[in-house]
Amino acid sequence: MKILVLGSGGREHAIVRALLRDPSVREVHAAPGNAGIALDVPVHAVDATDATTVTDWRELGADLVVVGPEAPLAAGVSDALRAAGLTVFGPSRAAAELEASKSFAKDVMAQAGVPTAAAHSCATEEEAAAALDEFGAPYVVKDDGLAAGKGVVVTSDRGQALAHARACFAAGGTVVIEEYLDGPEVSLFVLSDGTNAVPLAPAQDFKRIGDGDTGPNTGGMGAYSPLDWLPGDFVEEVMEQVARPVIATMADRGTPFSGVLYCGLALTARGIRVIEFNVRFGDPETQAVLARLRTPLGRLLMDAATGRLAGLRELDWSEKHAVDVVIAAEGYPEAPVKGGALTGVEAAEALDGVSVLHAGTGTGPDGGLVAAGGRVLAVVGLGESLAAARARAYEGVGLISLPGSRHRTDIALKAELGQITVPAGEVR
Repeated sequence: MKILVLGSGGREHAIVRALLRDPSVREVHAAPGNAGIALDVPVHAVDATDATTVTDWRELGADLVVVGPEAPLAAGVSDALRAAGLTVFGPSRAAAELEASKSFAKDVMAQAGVPTAAAHSCATEEEAAAALDEFGAPYVVKDDGLAAGKGVVVTSDRGQALAHARACFAAGGTVVIEEYLDGPEVSLFVLSDGTNAVPLAPAQDFKRIGDGDTGPNTGGMGAYSPLDWLPGDFVEEVMEQVARPVIATMADRGTPFSGVLYCGLALTARGIRVIEFNVRFGDPETQAVLARLRTPLGRLLMDAATGRLAGLRELDWSEKHAVDVVIAAEGYPEAPVKGGALTGVEAAEALDGVSVLHAGTGTGPDGGLVAAGGRVLAVVGLGESLAAARARAYEGVGLISLPGSRHRTDIALKAELGQITVPAGEVR
């Protein structure tokens, strides 16, 4: 197969690397890619959100197009590609509303009987204030549209919560205000061909910028997989309570979901609750999850794109642990500084069990790597234990230099120390 991957981030680099390990994949291209992806495969200067520009690349002769980020999906790029006769991994624009609109996702969950947080959709400050008072602190306020993982405020400060709602209203949007869900959070990717569903391995990511889950939300500062502390039947519980009902409901509504359904979940004392859905691989969880996947990814994505997931055997996973740590540019997430010189990447990749996946990287005037975005790199460590994987990831981070950069020092630390508790009454 020849596969084209649309996107330019760390998730796309992880997908590219996994596709290159698939013996059935003879060629991989990326558009637009980044400086690191360009070291692995040919890249093409394409605006991934412009359906007309993207479909012009059908001359490439790709057997499969994998749409990585959420913005092209919400813009209907997958629909345009299919209309042009291409095979696409990624949901239609109508199905992508599961991520593009949180209120839409709540409606689908209500119809499917999926457990989630109680919520109110609010279009005015008065409605928002009433919802905040109904649910109480901690307050959860979500921009109803796409926000690249940064449109959510969780705070005990009512004024801050209301200010976020006001900012969303001022930008012409609406908000969803929810009850706060206690308990640890888990991400589970589920591949769907519109009817059938296959789960990948669970992961846990870290949204806050600072150690100890402090500071503002980001697109994600690191992740790890597997989660040894999860109950053994967690995945099947999620498939039965969440993934299959949602996929069936989407089909019943005339908008079948084909692609990857990202289930963001909380393990509460009342059971599993859905925090959110995304309609693409999550970043940075993908970097950890795909590092452990032994089943050929290209064939798997092609089966999902062509309705052939039925009867698929269980996926093959490495028994190793994977931890990835994101290196972010100075000023991230508020105002990332671009153009800083990156050094030490090759030295980090030379370490045993370490790989470096590029997200926001570019090429400087001298041909060297520079920061070109907020989250710049993800350093992935693989090890026989979680402690070994963490040590390798952080050894790699220590070799990389970017002026003013920041990273968290506690990715997967609580799990390593056995400090994650699943509330009583959870999955049995």
